[in-house]
Amino acid sequence: MAGSSLRERLQALRKALDVNQKEFSKGIFLSSSFYAQIESGTRNINDRIYELISQKYNVNKDWLKTGKGEMFESPPPNMNLEQIMAIYEELNPLFKKYITLQMKQLLEVQKEEEKQKGNKS
Repeated sequence: MAGSSLRERLQALRKALDVNQKEFSKGIFLSSSFYAQIESGTRNINDRIYELISQKYNVNKDWLKTGKGEMFESPPPNMNLEQIMAIYEELNPLFKKYITLQMKQLLEVQKEEEKQKGNKS
């Protein structure tokens, strides 16, 4: 993406992470309106925000600033997992127990299906 604008890089980053502006801005402790102004080019981005984006989303700062290099320092964070964990943390203990039990049962069903598929080969 060398030669691309910061706006294009930020949009590409959000697309790669599969998050909207609101979710992305929340992750770097900015209001969604402030972040929208950055992405639209009406507000400048400072070194602190580059650092927040880089740390939170494991983004290569050089890529973010210039478009050179790879987007991520290493594989991107799993935003779906982070969202699930945030929701889970808000549940009361009884619901947490229920969710954990359901996940264990789903895993057992998945293993059984995989075992049956293996026997058919």
